[in-house]
Amino acid sequence: MIDRTPHHRFDLVVVGAGIVGLAHAVDAALRGMSVAVVEQDDRAVGASIRNFGHVCATAQSGHALTLALSARERWLMLGSKAGFEVRECGTLVLARAPDELAVLEEFAAERGSEQVTLGAATGSFSGIGAAHLPLDLRVDPRDAVPAIAAWLAAEGVEFFWNTHVTGIDTNAVHTSRGEIHGRNMIHAVGHDVDRLFPDIAAEWNVERCRLQMLEVAPPGDVVVDAAVLTGLSMLRYDGLAAMPSATEVRERMKADSPELLDAVMNLMLTQRPDGAIVLGDTHHYARTHTPFDDERNAELLLREGESLFGAPLTVRRRWRGVYASSDRTDFLIASPSSNVRVVSVTSGIGMTTAFGLAPTVLDSF
Repeated sequence: MIDRTPHHRFDLVVVGAGIVGLAHAVDAALRGMSVAVVEQDDRAVGASIRNFGHVCATAQSGHALTLALSARERWLMLGSKAGFEVRECGTLVLARAPDELAVLEEFAAERGSEQVTLGAATGSFSGIGAAHLPLDLRVDPRDAVPAIAAWLAAEGVEFFWNTHVTGIDTNAVHTSRGEIHGRNMIHAVGHDVDRLFPDIAAEWNVERCRLQMLEVAPPGDVVVDAAVLTGLSMLRYDGLAAMPSATEVRERMKADSPELLDAVMNLMLTQRPDGAIVLGDTHHYARTHTPFDDERNAELLLREGESLFGAPLTVRRRWRGVYASSDRTDFLIASPSSNVRVVSVTSGIGMTTAFGLAPTVLDSF
């Protein structure tokens, strides 16, 4: 049981040790606050480690872009302090059709050369052009997330692993091991908002987005420094999707490859430090998903990946990604009481924006 008296109170108690929860713990620790983090598992195993490790700042727009650029600086700081690699290799956005190239030209004209550089499609991919987004970063989430937690623990943040939270009120977080008292509380459990706060989840129409993802062997021992996006990505990221020619991209795909739109595919990839390629992904939305995977999604993803590389691919691993999704907001921030915040990034860009979002949440207390 947790040995805490009501007289011992943390300045902040964070529920959830994924990247959004850790981002709040980092910001609080940097402010000199006493912090506790409560996590139901013995390590982060959800969206925070199942993703591409892509800090995709440039392709965002509006508020998300502001948060992403702020988060970028904190990623660089944490990489140095916590001892994990942050690669400043940017993103390569491939154009394989004239309408896709038009999107990139429009995007470059809007953002300028500091954010977007146009050029030829180089390396292992064919195409009629490409854009390089130099501000974007890459990390290996399997290394970065535990490294951040370990650094926080060394800085005095107290972690309660394997501890199930049963409730939160204005005085304490109630857990399977006892009460943890806090002046302020953050509930940051990603897609599981509805477990403790069903009314908030219902109000914001929070669903679980299930992703089909693959890890494949690098064909021909290819080395891919940057993250790679494609024409399908131009329909997913707000900065690119807002370009006038993006409508033409969607209409062409609707006519030529409707199955890709039906699967809500974002064909993209990153390469892990060991050379393996993370290839994804399809998107499926529901509050509760069937436990059965449809192999057609994996086959479709593999087909498109092989077309992108121009070579057969060997699958090493398959998994389900998962994140919170809402059609009403990209950033759910709710206040069930004056000292409790329910926080979830509901647009699949938690790795990209969480470190920019956390300071704004803590400022709200």
